[in-house]
Amino acid sequence: MAEYEYAQQGRTVGVEAAQIDAGLRAHMNKVYTYLSGGLALAGVVAYVVGSNATLMQAIWSGPQKWAVILAPLGLIFFLSARINKMSLTGAQATYWVFTALMGLSMSTLLAVYGPTAIVKAFLITAVAFLSLSLYGYTTKRSLSGMGSFLMMGLIGLILAMVVNWFLASPALHFAISVIGVLIFAGLTAYDTQRMKNEYLQMATAGAEGAMWLAKSAVMGALGLFLNFVNMMQFILALTGGSE
Repeated sequence: MAEYEYAQQGRTVGVEAAQIDAGLRAHMNKVYTYLSGGLALAGVVAYVVGSNATLMQAIWSGPQKWAVILAPLGLIFFLSARINKMSLTGAQATYWVFTALMGLSMSTLLAVYGPTAIVKAFLITAVAFLSLSLYGYTTKRSLSGMGSFLMMGLIGLILAMVVNWFLASPALHFAISVIGVLIFAGLTAYDTQRMKNEYLQMATAGAEGAMWLAKSAVMGALGLFLNFVNMMQFILALTGGSE
């Protein structure tokens, strides 16, 4: 009788584990669906605006360009601060507006680098991103210790970019591009594992946990979107000659 009860308990645990694994895959698929849609929307906006001289002149020739540049940053802060109080629909709408504005900001890349260099950088980034995200998802090694190190590196990178804004040093520009690729490569693996661990912690939290996870899929996609776009721009700086 005891052996039968133990077998039944083991079967229940196995079923629950299988359900959690299936739920995790569905959750990550939702994150990557948001990410793919956001990249597609940003790409379309960047191409439509970047290939239209009239639109480029209207957007980038006056002080309104600062609104275009700063608006995505404002939405990141807004979404981070309000995500717990927002509805899922509101969070999704904010994400799509953010990716469209990012596409608008990136429209200048078409004029600076040209379509061939951008496609090349995109393909390199896509292969690297998928490999790093897969590593973050499958590795048994904890990447939690990388978080603070990468954030410190990111702050240092931003400061170096500000300094080079005034110095315009080619050597420093090259170093910034290389370090930028490495930082956002690390963040891609780290963020993927973090999202996986968050799902495993919240999967059994009932309806409240389900709503939290639905919103976290949006926030996770936003983080991965930023990792992808920034890594691509640094790779573009390394591989794409200005036209």
